Amino acid sequence: MTTLEIRDLQVRVATTDPDAKPIEILKGVNLTVKSGETHAIMGPNGSGKSTLSYAIAGHPKYEVTGGSITLDGEDVLAMSVDERARAGLFLAMQYPVEVPGVSMSNFLRTAVTAVRGEAPKLRHWVKEVKESMSALEIDSAFAERSVNEGFSGGEKKRHEILQLDLLKPKIAVLDETDSGLDVDALRIVSEGVNRYKAKEDGGVLLITHYTRILRYIKPDFVHVFVDGRIVESGGAELADELEDKGYERFTSGATA
Repeated sequence: MTTLEIRDLQVRVATTDPDAKPIEILKGVNLTVKSGETHAIMGPNGSGKSTLSYAIAGHPKYEVTGGSITLDGEDVLAMSVDERARAGLFLAMQYPVEVPGVSMSNFLRTAVTAVRGEAPKLRHWVKEVKESMSALEIDSAFAERSVNEGFSGGEKKRHEILQLDLLKPKIAVLDETDSGLDVDALRIVSEGVNRYKAKEDGGVLLITHYTRILRYIKPDFVHVFVDGRIVESGGAELADELEDKGYERFTSGATA
């Protein structure tokens, strides 16, 4: 049983203006994600949802000023970004970056080698990649293309889930993986997440604005994120309420 535990997490981000004060984004987040659980975090724009994902992953732009993040009791905040990945944390980004000159095949094998501690045997690796790409309906020609270069939004998101499938993390943080997806791509990506969870008994932290992805990926818990905090938690029915009524009852009392 793997446990990602976040306690009283406070995070700020520096501004581009050297004379301006850093902006406080997270103001005391408490959350526990365990193996086999799917947690959906929903909230209005600017509430700090993506900041939470970047803080977990170790983005240098975001400074943790208080609280803790642990994975199976180990201090995540003391780890470098690559150490967090090797420990079993994975982040699917809202806007996957392009890496010109680095092929998908080389990128994936290098990443898997770093996480597993040894290079996968070539014959098994080729089969593993082909099966994963086929399940995600990714053309095999993409293996030799540069990472995300010239990819559509849906293609980029499917390649994020391809990484998820091959890296087999303990906890997957998915930051608005559904944004920019058409109906078919949403189904394919969701099925990929569900396969990962079933095969690896992984924990999933799914950050989203919309309930449409929750029709495919069923959450065990839904958390409403407002003004840098979780203000309410519940089951899947909470997402239905948000779909019907929006965030007004949660934001009306929030302070800036």
